Amino acid sequence: MSDHSASDSTGNHARIPVKRQLPKPADLAPLMKFKKFDFNASRRRLSAALTIEDLYKIAKRRTPKAAFDYTDGAAEGEFSLTRARQAFEDVEFNPSILRNVSSVDMSSQIMGGHSSLPFAIGPTGFTRLMQTEGEIAGASAAGAAGIPFTLSTLGTTSIEDVQAANPQGRNWFQLYVMKDREISYGLTERAAAAGFDTLFFTVDTPVAGARLRDKRNGFSIPPQLSLSTVINAIPRPWWWFDFLTTPPLEFASLSSTGGTVGELLDKAMDPSISFDDLKIIRELFPGKLVVKGVQNVEDAKKLADLGVDGIVLSNHGGRQLDRAPVPFHLLPKVAREVGSDLEIGLDTGVMNGADIVSAVAHGAKYTFIGRAYLYGLMAGGRAGVDRAIEILAEQIERTMKLLQVSDLSELRPEHVTQLTRLVPVRSAE
Repeated sequence: MSDHSASDSTGNHARIPVKRQLPKPADLAPLMKFKKFDFNASRRRLSAALTIEDLYKIAKRRTPKAAFDYTDGAAEGEFSLTRARQAFEDVEFNPSILRNVSSVDMSSQIMGGHSSLPFAIGPTGFTRLMQTEGEIAGASAAGAAGIPFTLSTLGTTSIEDVQAANPQGRNWFQLYVMKDREISYGLTERAAAAGFDTLFFTVDTPVAGARLRDKRNGFSIPPQLSLSTVINAIPRPWWWFDFLTTPPLEFASLSSTGGTVGELLDKAMDPSISFDDLKIIRELFPGKLVVKGVQNVEDAKKLADLGVDGIVLSNHGGRQLDRAPVPFHLLPKVAREVGSDLEIGLDTGVMNGADIVSAVAHGAKYTFIGRAYLYGLMAGGRAGVDRAIEILAEQIERTMKLLQVSDLSELRPEHVTQLTRLVPVRSAE
């Protein structure tokens, strides 16, 4: 029997029995209510996902290895991706106190327009291979959430179909400059005609990075059947059913789709891309022009002098040059130098709303989400993308309230300390 102890006037401890009674039915009734069972298995899975990592686990179970690894993987030893995620993990927050945060405003003006949240869905290639709804799920989910959606040059849905899926929302286009310049020019003009308000001129892909997971998996476009592919497909028949019973993959730019992703990129991309190409695209596109893939302060300053509207600090999700600079580490320096001249976006490694808050505090106007959105897509199609956006929004709101800031404009570098693991060694003089 449990009981309490108390001291009397002499200091001796007396045992005081706990009063017990038989429970009354009326007292038990509130404890006996069971949660209503949801017979929709997909909805059950998604509602149980509380983090992007949870969506990652569902996606990995439900997607064939080659397609999942194409999404999840990075270049060579994957150090760039690992370090980018580690940089966000190494953040220490410095909250204020006694501020009114009964409500917070997570909206922002990004590239001349409204966004309900400080992030956009980033450009991803071959998206319908992850899950058959592909870019349509991403664009419609973005429109519903009031955030921008970005279509990749290597997207598997046309510019016009994305616009139809998100007619009232903000659509952005990511452009590769290809060996056949007329393809790139034509895509730029189509994006403008379809009402896409911002174009992301991508500069970090003169050739394809060495994505070793894809090579080891024998991953190609379209997928090729092998014994290992068939074995891996057995527990995932729904993916193959969707893939085989929906329209063939259509690419925004490539007419030939045979080969590995690296081979396709190397055939299409032009290592001679230059500032002259940037000037031509600026003349062709009437909306906002952003350079994506900036990785040092000097280039950021040069682009500010050239009058572009924005830059995205990015190492392409770690999928190009391994051991490239960590965008989040670079952000404070770039913000100090050019933050008043152009808008700064950031990607690579964003897996939590707290990551997005950290980036905004250090001078980014927004971040892209790539893998985070694709994990949701693979986990549950459009509903999975909705859940990924919802998770990140909840995390942003909670982080802002705990930091005790009620508006994104109140976030300052002082709210975030970057703890350091990687310290450059000075060269001997």
